[in-house]
Amino acid sequence: MSLVSLRGVPVWACPPDGPKLDGERAATDIIGEAFGVDAKVVAVPVARLGDGFLDLRTRIAGDVVQKFVNYGFQVAFVGDVSTAVAKSTALRDFVRESNRGRHVWFVADFAELESKLG
Repeated sequence: MSLVSLRGVPVWACPPDGPKLDGERAATDIIGEAFGVDAKVVAVPVARLGDGFLDLRTRIAGDVVQKFVNYGFQVAFVGDVSTAVAKSTALRDFVRESNRGRHVWFVADFAELESKLG
């Protein structure tokens, strides 16, 4: 993992090959690392999302997102989720609503994340 600055905002960028983000425990581990470097935003590659994360019936996404927000972090899921979105109206709505807000985003890449921070 590495700390990067986008528009002056410290972003904890998780590598794509780390442990899967598959629940609150995994979220807490990432949050602890982000606290350690004074990050304000956590960027999680879509490749790190655990099985069932994008299936809203599992509640994994909601639990993980709530954990980040409760600890005061903005979180961005970086990468292509279009295949999963095309299969689920609920996920499409969740992604759209998340991207309208200020705390949780689904972005294609770091350039899009940077534009969200500006």
